Amino acid sequence: MGVLEHKARARLFYKYLSKVYDQVNPYIWNEDMRAEALELIDIQDGDRVLDVGCGTGFATEGLLQYTDDVHGLDQSIHQLEKAWAKLGKHETVKFYRGDAERLPFRDGQFDKVWSSGSIEYWPEPVKALREIRRVVKPGNKVLIVGPNHPRNFVMGKLADAMMLFYDEAEADRMFAEAGFVDIEHTLMGPQYSPEIAIVTVARAPEK
Repeated sequence: MGVLEHKARARLFYKYLSKVYDQVNPYIWNEDMRAEALELIDIQDGDRVLDVGCGTGFATEGLLQYTDDVHGLDQSIHQLEKAWAKLGKHETVKFYRGDAERLPFRDGQFDKVWSSGSIEYWPEPVKALREIRRVVKPGNKVLIVGPNHPRNFVMGKLADAMMLFYDEAEADRMFAEAGFVDIEHTLMGPQYSPEIAIVTVARAPEK
């Protein structure tokens, strides 16, 4: 387990990162990547969408281009304060402080679930993915963006020491273990590193 796959350490990390997050984020996950990912999940007008690990609201802002019924959850109060400052004026956006591994929502409450830049901090990612499967309607899609595991041996070791990095095979295992079906992956990234992110779209099985 990486040093930041610990809830208290991750909260402390984001207490300080939140001050510069919106300036740093475009070098890793930018608007073009967000737009490409949004096309993969097929959000319809009126869909109720949950953004798990919403951070400062970068993805939430993109989701609002498709539907007004958006809900953002994050464990960092500092990140949520930034998100509220940007998007709190939208009455249809609701923010919650909470844990991805214990989502405070009822079964099948959402039409779609999105999470970008959060899974790498979850101590028990399969547990969180099961929670996501629980709160999305049966038969509907979720989209998770995480960091693709570096192919370089040294960089891979450094990445593993920090947080969760994973490849397509590991993503297949986690999502299947969490009970998802129709699991597909797309690699994305900025021009300098076009495979830095792994975008997984999966479907909750029909009951």
